[in-house]
Amino acid sequence: MRCQKSLLIVGLIFSALTGCNQSYSQVQQPSPASKLKVVTTFLPMYWFTKAVVGEEQQVELLIPPGTEVHDYQATPANVSAIATANVLVKNGIDFEEFLDGTVKSAQNSQLKEINASANIESLAGNPHVWLDPVLAKQQVANIRDGLIAANPENKANYQANATNYIQQLEKLDTEYKQRLQKYPNCTFISFHDAYPYLANRYQIKQVAVVEIPEDQLSPTDVQKTINAVKQYKAKAIFGEPGVDNKLLKALSQDLNLTLQPLDSLESGKLDPQHYFTAMQTNLKTIESACK
Repeated sequence: MRCQKSLLIVGLIFSALTGCNQSYSQVQQPSPASKLKVVTTFLPMYWFTKAVVGEEQQVELLIPPGTEVHDYQATPANVSAIATANVLVKNGIDFEEFLDGTVKSAQNSQLKEINASANIESLAGNPHVWLDPVLAKQQVANIRDGLIAANPENKANYQANATNYIQQLEKLDTEYKQRLQKYPNCTFISFHDAYPYLANRYQIKQVAVVEIPEDQLSPTDVQKTINAVKQYKAKAIFGEPGVDNKLLKALSQDLNLTLQPLDSLESGKLDPQHYFTAMQTNLKTIESACK
């Protein structure tokens, strides 16, 4: 409902800005294919798309790194970016809930949308497929194919760039397999339901997701976490990086478990290589927690 309200407001703003009956898309048309303008929704989609596009073409990011995607509300700048874009790359799996209304407001009949999660089987509708390097390969391939369809004259460039990035993903997958196979069925509790694909791929277990309020822990919250640790004999508790929650630290100490940060990769640098840096850090964190 919040997204619908915000999109209505965005539509009203742009109606006022562009005049009585003239649509925004009639004022500014998308760039020709020779100067392809690509818009991506959030950070992992930007990384994968920029890796395929390379440095010669423009890629824009709609949602600033570190912003909560689930509850994101569109801005006039988002509508403007989509109105003048040739291609929009999204994760899909109903993750970017703000997007449908924003695209409609942009009135860009020439826009081509790429669903990076096309032909990927979701786990209970969980959108965090980019955290599995194997599924990340599929997303990169989907983005490559969509860009080739939109701009075939750059096919060779897209193919070469995608191949290079996919090779890096394959190397990362191999490293995860080799290092985590020593800890079969290592169990962990997470405070963010972001890791079922990663856990499924490498045969570790996200056994529970405990929703903990940021400001205070109720006796029920504490007991729920304690019960999960005992039931599943969890070896680790993973929280969000950069969140200094003293209550969670105290709880983990009471449970004799180390609270460690695990990165869902929704924040970070714009360099596409940051994906590998963050995933390497996650691997070290999981490995140390499972020992």
